[in-house]
Amino acid sequence: MAQQNREVPVVPDVHIGSAAIPAIGFGTYGMGAADIYRVIPEALRAGFRHIDTAQIYRNEAEIGECVAESGTPRREIFLTTKVWVSHYAHQHFEASVNESLRKLRTDYIDLLLLHWPGSDVPLAEQIAGLNAVVRAGKVRHIGVSNFNRAQMTEAIRLSTAPLVTNQFEYHPYLNQSLLTESTLQAGLAVTAYCGMAVGRVFTEPALERIAARHDKTIAQIVLRWLVQQRGVVALSRTTRVDRLAQNLAVFDFELDSADMATIHALATSGSRIVNPPGLAPQWDSTAP
Repeated sequence: MAQQNREVPVVPDVHIGSAAIPAIGFGTYGMGAADIYRVIPEALRAGFRHIDTAQIYRNEAEIGECVAESGTPRREIFLTTKVWVSHYAHQHFEASVNESLRKLRTDYIDLLLLHWPGSDVPLAEQIAGLNAVVRAGKVRHIGVSNFNRAQMTEAIRLSTAPLVTNQFEYHPYLNQSLLTESTLQAGLAVTAYCGMAVGRVFTEPALERIAARHDKTIAQIVLRWLVQQRGVVALSRTTRVDRLAQNLAVFDFELDSADMATIHALATSGSRIVNPPGLAPQWDSTAP
């Protein structure tokens, strides 16, 4: 086991205040128990140390079991989970976090996010819930997910504890420059999900050419494009065990400015994938 640990790649951290967030995380949206039990142990063996889940994913318990039985010290794993909107009210918030802690088999969560802004509960009450669990020592860092610029700015203003990230959809076809720049200027990291655009990137000729030139996979090129941008954390999701090590092997090469520009130029109108009515905000412009 010691030899195996020496062989895993070192993933650099994105530093935001006192938070050190591994630049590539393993996303678990849509993964049921069978896939979690099959893939998460292998992901940890491959070198993933950042796991992203959520209460609504209904896989926290399985992830907690895999982490507890992995042999990897808890302090070496960065766990992110998200409070679901139905738990935002004061009377439900902390109880839901306690349930996440129980399922994850841990006494603290590294990063806790508000999952979506769509809620009748006042934002001040939501932020108060985040701050309360930080004060209680149950959560190390807090942030938001799927917030637009105005909502993020207001959340920052309301919070005593610093917010460290805004997690949102970001891939080559979606121009998120307005939200990305605002997030970074506010001192938060961007956490990018849906980076592969639900598989759309894998048939993109421009990405095929860049991948061939660097002798890398298209997934590696997209992940490199994300993490090469200052302050961006990329979530990688796969159910293929043979892709795990590849998806971490993106720190031994760089894309040049022409490559970066080519990928940015793939953005087109109407490319947003995740937009649930009643949960999503009025999005900032993504016009190319």
